[in-house]
Amino acid sequence: MASSGRSSRWDELPDEIVLQILSYLDPLHITRLQLVSRKLQKLCLDDELWKRRCFEESPWYQYLKNRRRLFSSSESEDQPRDGTALGSPEASGSTSADGPKTIVDGEKNSVEPGKPKRRSQRWQELQDMANWDPTFPNERVSWYSEYIQRNGPTCVNWLQTPRIRDRGYEAMMEARGLELYYPYDGNDGVGAMLAVSPLDDGSICLWDVKGTRGKAGSILATSKSDILFIDGPGSINTRRSKRVDTGVTECVSVDNHRHRAYFAVQSHLIEIDLERLEVVSRESFEWSITALSKIQNDVPLTVGTSLGIHLHDFRARARVTQAAVEQVDQNDIFKSIFDPTPLLPYASLSQPTPVSIIHLPLRGSPDLVSNDIYVGGRFSNILHYDRRKFPVIMDSIYSGATINSMAAMPHPFSSLDSEVRRHGELSTEQVTKSKANGEGWTLIAGGTYKSKGSLEIFGLTQAVADPVGREMMQNSTMKNRQTAASASILSVANHGTKIVFSDGAGSIKWFERDGLTECRRLRIGHCEGDDAPSLFASMSAAGELARKIVSTKSREGPDRPNDDNVLFWTGERLGLVSFTPTPLYQSKDFDEEPDLDTAAEEEERQRYAEQMREALDRQADEVRFMNTFGQGGLME
Repeated sequence: MASSGRSSRWDELPDEIVLQILSYLDPLHITRLQLVSRKLQKLCLDDELWKRRCFEESPWYQYLKNRRRLFSSSESEDQPRDGTALGSPEASGSTSADGPKTIVDGEKNSVEPGKPKRRSQRWQELQDMANWDPTFPNERVSWYSEYIQRNGPTCVNWLQTPRIRDRGYEAMMEARGLELYYPYDGNDGVGAMLAVSPLDDGSICLWDVKGTRGKAGSILATSKSDILFIDGPGSINTRRSKRVDTGVTECVSVDNHRHRAYFAVQSHLIEIDLERLEVVSRESFEWSITALSKIQNDVPLTVGTSLGIHLHDFRARARVTQAAVEQVDQNDIFKSIFDPTPLLPYASLSQPTPVSIIHLPLRGSPDLVSNDIYVGGRFSNILHYDRRKFPVIMDSIYSGATINSMAAMPHPFSSLDSEVRRHGELSTEQVTKSKANGEGWTLIAGGTYKSKGSLEIFGLTQAVADPVGREMMQNSTMKNRQTAASASILSVANHGTKIVFSDGAGSIKWFERDGLTECRRLRIGHCEGDDAPSLFASMSAAGELARKIVSTKSREGPDRPNDDNVLFWTGERLGLVSFTPTPLYQSKDFDEEPDLDTAAEEEERQRYAEQMREALDRQADEVRFMNTFGQGGLME
């Protein structure tokens, strides 16, 4: 009875008391405590609890404390040697008439002077937390998942590798792009998320990212080969000029509502039905396609070619059937020249090769976008178009860097406020006012400047097209070209309350939204090998790098805890960064159970490969031994 009474009294404790107790526990113990009861599970996932944990363990807060400690030590050195602080009322044992008085006599000297100090520290901590808080009003954030993304363990998982089998031989197929596909806009009842990629043999492959329709990371479906080649299936497509260009990163765009995918194949745009994995239409452009925008509802697809920008409205496209020509008329030669049909909207570029195209999002839904189009690429400016006035260039933002990728948020950005907040100098009321009254967007760009990575953040306003807006835009600019990356930034995206990007050194880095404070980093490293370590495994070329990264955040409904990972494409295959202590899956999980003959043959192959590896190791040792004698000894 006594034990049951203690249990009931524990359950009857107010939530505030339980949260206060939880604040003294380690994160590992809090996560284990979730299994005790539903009430504790709810309290252990409290947002304010984990938000404070994120703040206290953030590099931003450590930098701020180190900065204050440095300034306080320099100020103490400037004081007189006798220890008296000139002009300090606390040093003389008294304060002003409005402030609390310090009592020196008796035992009260050891109690009451500490109360104002603790109260001041508490207010200072609340102000620092408000300056650090990266969220905006009405922004949905799971701080439990955020803490895991910032401080939890990480693992690199490789999705199942597509293979082609012919006459007993097996070869791996390389992926040539990446885009996420949410069937029925994520409202299919199970929250399916599929990865779409063209393969090197001209086929299309679909992976199950979260395991809602099959095994997580496994291949869900693969189309027939050759359907993405320019000349279609059955033709000779051995030349690279007829396949997907390996240098184009944004070569796939998915329409979740219509279950369509658009693939850029040289100068052709091929439309694929993702439910049947068959070609629906083909359209050609004058120049090679170098970038595709994302597809949102009721908005045309923006296509970037090497020398121009096009608006491809698939909704108004005329479906003309090709009829057989029975009579050749001489006038048909000039039919296309005198055709009264107006040409599609087209904006020429003075400098070639756009690489990234983005539509500015609106608050409320990822499918809501404004009429603003921003184009970046191998030129020094980011071009701004208005869909209603296309092809007129409304404005441009000077960057000076080569832009490889862009992302955007429907929240304002002020470089001045960001710099003041980094020093913790804004009050709580000022921070709240700046977030509530600010309107605009944040444009994030990643690229290369003088062979180093450049992370740039621009604040955009509604008046972006007039001179006032242009001047304001330049005042709200942040360019991090010193501490962002030692190599070129390849891809940038939003991940929770952070900015995530990949660089040419094989790293994935997370930064705060100020673009200057690094949260954490991860090196993709070497491939998950089934074989023993290679002789050349220490070479830098053996590592992987992420050419494109995307967040796996669910589009509709609340996310499950720790369900927002980072999916990436290396240029050859797909991988997933998960915040787990062990990999979610490995390559051997996708292998089929072989028969006895196949298993014996595979064992013999591995034994032969091991013998050859040992022979190469011995030969390398001999070469290194002979090099110790020098060139003179060898010549003799």
